[in-house]
Amino acid sequence: MSGNGLNIVRGACGHDCPDTCSWIVEVRDGKAEKLYGDPDHPFTRGTLCAKVNHYLDRVYHPERILYPLKRTGAKGEARFARVSWDEALGDVAARWKRLIDEFGAESILPYSSAGTQGLLGMSSLDERLFSSMGVSRLDRAICGAVAAQGIAATQGSGTGVDPEDFIHSRFIVLWGTNTIVTNLHLWPVIREARQRGAKVVVIDPIRTRTADAADWHIALKPAADAAFALAVMHVMIRDGLVDLDYVTRYADGYEELKERTRRYSPSEVAEITGIAAADTERFAREYATTQPSLLRPLIGIEHHRNGAMAFRTIACLPVLSGAWRHRGGGLSRSTHALQYSTLNMAAVTLPQVAKPGVRTLNMRDLGHDLCSTELSPPILSLFVYNSNPMVSIPNQNRIRQGLMRDDLFTVVHDLFVTETARYADYVLPAASQIECLDLVPAWGHHYLPLNRPAIEPLGECVTNTEMIRRLARALGRTEPWLFESDEEILRAALNSDHPWLRGITWERLWNEGYARLNQPPDWRPFADGAFPTPGGKARLYSRELEAAGLDPLPAQGEVRRDAALQLITGKTLHFLNSGYNNLDRHVRREGVLTIEMHEEDMRARALSDGSPVRVFNSYGELAAVCKRSDRVRPGVAWMPFGGACDAAGARVSVNALTPEEPTDWGGGSGFYDAFVEVAAR
Repeated sequence: MSGNGLNIVRGACGHDCPDTCSWIVEVRDGKAEKLYGDPDHPFTRGTLCAKVNHYLDRVYHPERILYPLKRTGAKGEARFARVSWDEALGDVAARWKRLIDEFGAESILPYSSAGTQGLLGMSSLDERLFSSMGVSRLDRAICGAVAAQGIAATQGSGTGVDPEDFIHSRFIVLWGTNTIVTNLHLWPVIREARQRGAKVVVIDPIRTRTADAADWHIALKPAADAAFALAVMHVMIRDGLVDLDYVTRYADGYEELKERTRRYSPSEVAEITGIAAADTERFAREYATTQPSLLRPLIGIEHHRNGAMAFRTIACLPVLSGAWRHRGGGLSRSTHALQYSTLNMAAVTLPQVAKPGVRTLNMRDLGHDLCSTELSPPILSLFVYNSNPMVSIPNQNRIRQGLMRDDLFTVVHDLFVTETARYADYVLPAASQIECLDLVPAWGHHYLPLNRPAIEPLGECVTNTEMIRRLARALGRTEPWLFESDEEILRAALNSDHPWLRGITWERLWNEGYARLNQPPDWRPFADGAFPTPGGKARLYSRELEAAGLDPLPAQGEVRRDAALQLITGKTLHFLNSGYNNLDRHVRREGVLTIEMHEEDMRARALSDGSPVRVFNSYGELAAVCKRSDRVRPGVAWMPFGGACDAAGARVSVNALTPEEPTDWGGGSGFYDAFVEVAAR
């Protein structure tokens, strides 16, 4: 739409957030003047979060990188000089060719994550180029994969209730999620459910804003989620609250599970969970007898060493209760895999061009792998895009040590000189979301949005796909599939025979901005069983886990306790990992880095409210301000995740304190199994 020189462009936020908001950008004379939530979008409802409301401040920020930069100072000093794209990529290509000839392609590690969750920006031409080169592959399992793996062990996939169907729920459990802060647009749906009579329960070690707004907060001890779920099952089985008809028809292993839960009575696990037996009994009865009941477990649970088993265990609850029978009943975590399953992803990534037998490194272990003396070949070049590992990955100080290596050739593609880019040999200027064309599958609703570019990229900034095309050209590659246009790739993705995508064409998305997937009316994924497992039944006892040498039944798993404080971190209103932490407005609103502690823990350490403290463990140390808090229980401390300013004004990350801690089934990271001490400074 246009008029009076004003262009109205529809797009979508690409941040790692379940809301995937549809937005509108107003452009005049080639400059974006205004950005706001699409008022017609049924989920966005015309609002954006406190961060994205100021997205244009990022686009036009004076510190934004607009041209390729080459390092002129020591690593970490962030001293660079402007160079041309040809010079930068020519040097990258020459160095890579020498590395491949001498050490093999696996000496190169492309490192990316969810800096933008668009289909093109996150995994398209980059996947084609790097997989065909045979460079080291990256397991991007830091977040989401553990939960998906755990849930799938019980129900075969992560498919769950449509978030908009929460309005039909009458007992909603928000488990390990601060919905009001990190999933803002779901809260109106939950509010409507409450108006219809739903009860809202929050299970979280921290009394978050969402817990304050709920009907009941259960302040579980960290990592005790599986024990609590097993105690709930114990009560349901003991008191005859199991939907035996549903279980008999659609589940395997009930008798074995029944025997396992005998040892998990509410009184026996009270010390593990920190929840009084009477409260566990009450929750079990209310959950089992109020239908439809809905579990909404999110990120918090999976960042413990027993994260996969915790999700596997929680997923058994709606099977026992028969909640899947009812509209708005069951479990709902992420819609991401469902959205991607409707698309023709093979046409996007071209798996047939990948070289076989290439090693895969876990992104969690970047610090370890960069410093390894045993990795063969060693990582000699790091290519970072869509990610800022110096903030978002554990063991920050080890990563810094690796990035300081003289023999490591590092290239970063980003909007700013991030904490990681400070150590780069080249920094390449990246386009912002309003300068990109992309499809952005959501992980928090069933709408598929297209992000149209609202303005031309500033300076010499380029999209991720254009960066890959230029890199491929510099490497001397000529295959046509490395130079397809963004539109060609997206049209191929939409060329799918999935019934949920019927009628959702390129032309429709271009004109309308988004479309709701064509799910059947009153969609209840497992109302009649049909679980995507061998035999089509939920696996209360899993022979697949047994064959893998794992416990085939739900269990508490390993829980670490320590005399030090268990450090839990959380997202804040104005920062997204390291995003937005260079905007003065957001820095002022977040204030100085704090650590929240219970009064008992402060008294034991002779600390006072507002006093400067050292927060430390064997991995690192941070300067912060101590804050007395009744949001945390004794033995637990809370700090904001991602970049923040310490008491001296320096930007720091709590990942200076977190270990490279694998989870129980080897996937993600046990961020929350970090323990710290706090002392006055």
